[in-house]
Amino acid sequence: MISMFRTLVVLSGLTAIAFGQPAPNPDAKSLAGNLRIRQAQVAGVLKRSIDKMPEEHFAFKPVETVRSFGELASHVAESQYAFCSAAMGEKSPGTKVPATGTKAELSAAFSAAADYCDKAYKAVTDASAVELVKLFGSDSTRAGVLQFNTAHLFEHYGNMVTYMRIKGIVPPSSEPRR
Repeated sequence: MISMFRTLVVLSGLTAIAFGQPAPNPDAKSLAGNLRIRQAQVAGVLKRSIDKMPEEHFAFKPVETVRSFGELASHVAESQYAFCSAAMGEKSPGTKVPATGTKAELSAAFSAAADYCDKAYKAVTDASAVELVKLFGSDSTRAGVLQFNTAHLFEHYGNMVTYMRIKGIVPPSSEPRR
């Protein structure tokens, strides 16, 4: 029976690979692992979006009342410091990312912020995920803070997708799977 189970697991992994889907991730079997998986997913598409958008479109706003693409890139970089420092129980480094920076500067700033956040996601365990930390002056679980960060990033990735579509650019999450 165990041999049959192993065969099914191997076959499902090979089928997933054949159809361009990632093999099952053992980290997905834990709360902390799921937090890491989703953060890596959104950080990846955000970074690829920043890198894919031509620099001449960084000042683009669909309407005057919303952030430009560059302002969104700055915002998602800066916000990660606030969320992830709270999750780690640290004082935020308060890193400011100029919204009018160049594409290279904004891409580097996002990468630095994502690297900073990686420390928080790598350090969390299922046990530490339920510990209370302060976020914006209120108590929250560490997992809640990290989930809020990831949800916030997905929200703004959605904004970026719209901007990219308006400019005729296929966003990273819609690119063909390899």
